[in-house]
Amino acid sequence: MDKNLEEEIVFYTPEQQFAVIEACLFAAGHPLSYEKLGEVLRITPGECADVVEKMASLYNSGDGFPRGVILVRFPDSCQLCTKEIYSTEIRQALGIRRGGHLSQSLLEVLAIVAYNQPSTRAFVDAVRGVDSSYAVGALLEKNLIEPCGKLDAPGRPTLYRTTTDFLRVFGIASLNELPAVRVKNDAGETVEITPEHKPEPDPSPAE
Repeated sequence: MDKNLEEEIVFYTPEQQFAVIEACLFAAGHPLSYEKLGEVLRITPGECADVVEKMASLYNSGDGFPRGVILVRFPDSCQLCTKEIYSTEIRQALGIRRGGHLSQSLLEVLAIVAYNQPSTRAFVDAVRGVDSSYAVGALLEKNLIEPCGKLDAPGRPTLYRTTTDFLRVFGIASLNELPAVRVKNDAGETVEITPEHKPEPDPSPAE
């Protein structure tokens, strides 16, 4: 008989599902998709997302044994992350020097992309009034933004959007959690801006 036919199909209890997800996320050290975790648990990505939601409500509640990590959920994936309140102890234990903060220019560019994505570098330049090529390159290197296609315009400029790492770094699960900001328009009126979610273009090779 085929060995594969002899393999017993495993059905996990809710407690076992929690344990399997925790083990996979701990071993990975980076976000895992609900699709991949669902394959492991033999459930659909949607069912896996529901399991992770229930798991997060228990895992992040603080009841019982205190934890130094939290379960962070993203639209299509999840990850175990250390709690920010223990950052000093973590740096001390691992010998990590303080640093890695984003400069004002990088924060400006990141904010423009986050609230107007997908955006071209030319749009970012126009908003800031200065060349942003260095800042865009630095954010790409840090994996806080990524190319997501080309604008249907002369020259086919590259469009950029924020990444899952952006959500993780700023401790949010989706762009909907970004706060609205108040700015003054050309007429001197105060207007409220919320993140825009424009339809993504057809993918094509990035520049």
